[in-house]
Formats: sequence, C-alpha cells, structure tokens
Amino acid sequence: MQVTHYLQRTAWTRDFAAPLRAFLRTEAGSSGVLAGAIVAALVWANVAPGAYESFWHTDLAVSLGGDELSLDLRDWINSGLMTLFFLVVGLEARREFDLGDLRERSRFVLPVIAGVTGMVLPVLIYLAFTLGGDGAHGWGVAMSTDTALALGLLALVGRGVPDRVRVFLLTVFVVDDIIALLVIAIVYSEDIRMMPLLLAVLAFGVLFTVARFGVSRPFVYLALGILTWAALLTSGVDPVVAGLAIGLTAPAYSPGRDDLEQATGLFRLFREQPTAELARSATVGLTATLSPNDRLQHFYHPWTSYLIVPLFGLANAGIPIHLDFLGEAYTSPITLGILLGYTLGKPLAVIGVSWAIPRLTRGRFRPIVGWAGVAGSGTIAGIGFTVSLLIATLAFDGPELVEPKLGLLSTVVVASVLTWLVFRAAALLSPPKKAAALLGDADGLVDLAEPVDPEHDHVRGPATATVTLVEYGDFECPYCGRAEDVVRALLKDDDLRYVWRHLPLADVHPRAQIAAEFAEAAAAQGSFWEMHDLLLANQDQLQPRDLMRYGEQLGLDMDRVHDEVKHHTAAGRVARDVESADLSGVSGTPTFFVNGQRHYGAYDVETLARAIKVARARVLVQRAGQPTG
Repeated sequence: MQVTHYLQRTAWTRDFAAPLRAFLRTEAGSSGVLAGAIVAALVWANVAPGAYESFWHTDLAVSLGGDELSLDLRDWINSGLMTLFFLVVGLEARREFDLGDLRERSRFVLPVIAGVTGMVLPVLIYLAFTLGGDGAHGWGVAMSTDTALALGLLALVGRGVPDRVRVFLLTVFVVDDIIALLVIAIVYSEDIRMMPLLLAVLAFGVLFTVARFGVSRPFVYLALGILTWAALLTSGVDPVVAGLAIGLTAPAYSPGRDDLEQATGLFRLFREQPTAELARSATVGLTATLSPNDRLQHFYHPWTSYLIVPLFGLANAGIPIHLDFLGEAYTSPITLGILLGYTLGKPLAVIGVSWAIPRLTRGRFRPIVGWAGVAGSGTIAGIGFTVSLLIATLAFDGPELVEPKLGLLSTVVVASVLTWLVFRAAALLSPPKKAAALLGDADGLVDLAEPVDPEHDHVRGPATATVTLVEYGDFECPYCGRAEDVVRALLKDDDLRYVWRHLPLADVHPRAQIAAEFAEAAAAQGSFWEMHDLLLANQDQLQPRDLMRYGEQLGLDMDRVHDEVKHHTAAGRVARDVESADLSGVSGTPTFFVNGQRHYGAYDVETLARAIKVARARVLVQRAGQPTG
C-alpha cells in the first residue's frame, strides 16, 4: 500500500514540486520532536538542576593558528546552529515571494500589515505590564510567533483544517522572524565593532554577487557564509542574522523543460558510456535543474526541524518548577505581559486587521480564508518560543530569565486551547457555513496560464460543472496510465469536468509525440476519447502498427489518418498544448490543475477528491456571496 501511494505522485514532483506543502508537513511532523525536547528539558532541569546548567555551560573552543573562538554549548546552539534555522526561514520567505501567494504583490499588503500589527500590539501589552519596571527592556520577547511550532500544533488541534489556513498563517508571519532578527541585531547587540561588521557586509555582498551570477559551487557559499557569520559574531551583532540574509538571496524557480531535457541527454550519455566523468556530468546536470532555494531547503530543512530546533529547546527550555515559584512567577509583570501579549494581542491584531483592511480598501485586499481561518490563525499565532526564547536569553540573565521562559511555555498551552475552541465552533456549523468560515470568498491565484476552451480542448463531463480538472499527460508515461484509473473513478461525479492536454516528453518517451498526433487524427473524426482510452490502456504497445490497429478497431478512415500522421497535421495542435504547459510551469506528467490551481503531491482518488471538494466549496461560497438580480 505504501509503495502504491508513493507511485501515485507525479514523478518529478515527488521531491520538490510541492515545496510549501512539504515545508508544512515537515513543520507539523517536527513539532512532536520539539515538544518532546521541551518536556525533556523541564524534567532534566527539575530532577538535576545543577547538572542541566553546568552541561550547557561547558566551553567548546575552535582554534585556527593563533586565533581561538570559544563559546559554551548553549551559545554554539543559539548563535551557531540556529543560524541554519534562520537560513531556512529566509529560504521559505524568498520562495513565497518568487513562487507562492506573495508573487502577486497585492496579496502581500494585508499579511504584512497583520504581521506587523501582530508584533506591535503584543509589545504594547507587554510594556503596559512592565513599563517602569526591570523587565521593560525585554519587550522584544513578546513579538515573534513560533511559526514552526504553531504549524505543528495547528495540525494537531485543527484536524481537517484546509491547507489554505496553514498557508495564511505562514504568509501573515513570513515577515515576523525577519523583523525579530532586525530587532536582535539593532536592539540586543552590544559593543558593536565596526571593522568586523564592515567585513561581514563585504562578505555578504560578495555572496550576493556570486548568487546573482549563478555560481553553483557549494564550497563558495559555505566559505562566504562562514566568513559572514564569524565576522558578525566578532562585531557584536548576533550572527543568526547571517542565516536569514543568505536565505533571502537564494532565488526559487520551477525547473524548465529545456533544462530537464538537457539533463536527460547527459544521463543517456552516461548510460551509453558509464564513466566517472560522465557520471559527474549527469549528476551536475540533474542538480543544476533545481533552483538554489530548492537545493538548500531540501538539505537543511529536515536538519533544522528535527535536530537543531529541538536541541535549542532542550538547551533553553529547562526551568525549575515548584508551587512557590509558580505562584510568584504568574503574578510577575514579565510573565503576565508575555502571556497576555501573545494570547490576547496576536488574535486581536490578526482578526482586527483582517476585518478592517477589506473595508478600508472596499474589498481589494482580503484574507484568503474565512472568519474561522482568520481567528484560528490568530489564536495559534499566540505561540512564542524559538525566536522569543532566543531574545529572552539576550535580554535577561540569571533567575530573571526564568519568568519569560515560563510565560513563553504557557503561551503554547493557552494558544492551543483557544485554537481548538475556534475550530470546534466552526465544525458545529452546517457544511455550507463551515466552508465559508474556513475558506472565505477571496479568489485564489490561478496557476493555469491558458484557460480551458471547449472549442479547442478535449473535454469530458458537463459544461456547467462547478469544478474543472485539467491534466497534462503523456500517453507513454506510466504515471499517466496509473492516473487514468483515478480519473475514471472521479468522473462518476456528475459535477466534474475533465480536460486532457498533451505534454509528450519526447526525451524519455520516444513514442509519445506520434501517439499524441495519432489521438488528434482520431479527434478529427470524432473519436478522441475512444483513442485516448486505448492508448493509455496499451502504453507498452505504441508502435506505428499498433496505432494503426487501434484506428481500425475504432472504424476510422485509415487513409485519412495515415496521411495526417505522415504530414504531422496535428503537430501544431500538440505544440499549442505544450506551450500552454510551459507557460504554466509544467515540466512533468501527469500534472493536474483543479479550477485553475495547481494540484501538488499525491493524485490518488482520496487526495484528488478532497481537492475537488474544497474547490467546489469555494465556488459555492463565492456564488453565495454574489448579489442576485
């Protein structure tokens, strides 16, 4: 069963075509590891408090010649390994700008206002509790949502919540960590030395330049990245900023079909002559088809999510807990300011901005989800841990540090409960009202560059269907053959329209082009779908004689078919489909679009049916919101 599920994915998209969904899945999966690390830290700090602190204060030095860099274990994690975490944050932010919802810049207006307000309001609440006291200087602790932990807990307390809610949460707080790191660099960095800082800026400038010119040698980026980090550390600026800056320089783009075909050619050369030199050329060619963003995120994201962030939690979350301490801490302005700043300020900011901006702009800028999606995103955003804890270690020392730690840990529990209540309330609504509450009525981004044209496209299903499923396929592609059974099962839905578009991958499927042209010759005689079904049912028999036999089986005028295929009469028709695939960023088969939005990942019946159900619900919500008459 697991093997079947794995195969029922577009071959080239299995690893990198759905980066945002992969990002969300990794964050959700790793949240359990982080939670376990937090519990372990609390147990360790209470069972053996002396051992806990002494272990993380162990010095570790790196010497090079006469120079030595010495930090304790906690600092190596907080200022060293966490740089890689912020590298991934920067990579995901850049991806959202290049390929995600933020590529349409108008969609950035509401999220950035909500994100900034969601930082300012908690800080004001915190200052209302601490202004004039010893904890006022720690206002930065109350700013930053732990998006990774929030996404993970959202998957737990918001079961069945559409991906759009998670995307909205990520989009709103994509600026969160960026601003928080700027605060770290400007406010919580002390004794800044200008020469090392200038060296860091220079090293980063060189790194940015080589990235712009497409240099792909990893050691170049590694050397410049380490130099930037070390220079920042020496300058007095927290070096985790380097990770974010480097991540933001890495462009994201989909692999081009020409690049994939060139990589296929290199692999074929290796297949003919399996030498070490050709193996290296093929490996480099395949890797080069991926954007720097893809390559870096694919390598670093699992490490940061499953190892580095849990290590950070283990090293920093341990606090001694006893009744006297809890009674004193929960009346502390620092603890209360953090707890209420997050669990009250974040929801108020997100909900307030999402309500006000559409009204001030007359609907031009709207959230991509409904009221429950907005409210749930606001409440789950009330989780502050990773970045906030990092700021707490910079702003507080000794026993004073325990109070912000307790406040941050408490936000996890309170925010999770509030979020569960929001989505529980939405689940009690009738199906239409629940869909409106979760999905909203904002138009989704359309990824399909060439709209469906019934006069040109091959269409199955009613013209009045609410949902249109478009497939770019290749008659020789085995994945398309497997997908055909899925499509047939879906077409039992009488409110679904299905469109086939040609994308023959001639570099890997030598008979795909002639099969496509043969199907078009059958279409000229009104038998496209009959030929389509025969070709996909007999993918290993697509020789010319096989095609002619299928034509005879369908009773076609074979002289006419032979003449049209010989003179490539339909080549232009197939090329038009291929061109539309290129414009839509499609490089592999099968690739599906549901109501113009690209479907990523698995294409089994259950997954595609769920995507179709969500698309239909969105259409019905939008229709219900349109004025009649």
